[in-house]
Amino acid sequence: MKIALGSDHCGYELKVSLLPYFERMGYEVSDFGCHSTEPVDFPDIAQQVCDGVRKGSHKRGIMFCGTGVGAAIAANKIPGIRAAVCHDVHSAHQCVEHDDVNIMCIGAKIVGPWLVEDLIQAFISATFSSEKPFRRRVKKLHEMEIQYAMELMNKG
Repeated sequence: MKIALGSDHCGYELKVSLLPYFERMGYEVSDFGCHSTEPVDFPDIAQQVCDGVRKGSHKRGIMFCGTGVGAAIAANKIPGIRAAVCHDVHSAHQCVEHDDVNIMCIGAKIVGPWLVEDLIQAFISATFSSEKPFRRRVKKLHEMEIQYAMELMNKG
């Protein structure tokens, strides 16, 4: 599986520490930055990670920032992306199973290196449910996305 990775400067060290884990697990990763602890703006990195997922070159994306919240806000601005902050294993798999989340956002200042491996494994191994209620709800999310995009286009 090909995974898009990204971080801001607060998430950089945790992201880099996980590269051997991804290799050991057999995942192919693309690191869209950042590449140091120098301050960067997380929306710039989130856009690159999400583009990889949205365009289909990557199955899922994982963003690391201080809390995960900023990365999730930025990612959720991009059509076709559903991002969730996950700091527990249950949320990491259920967000995919019930909501078809394709970007997991993790707070590097919130979780430690052992837990983050469990979060990643739960997120990556999860699959979207075939049950009708979950499919219906995700379809409604997609319809909302289209509705608001059309409203913005009509205002411009």
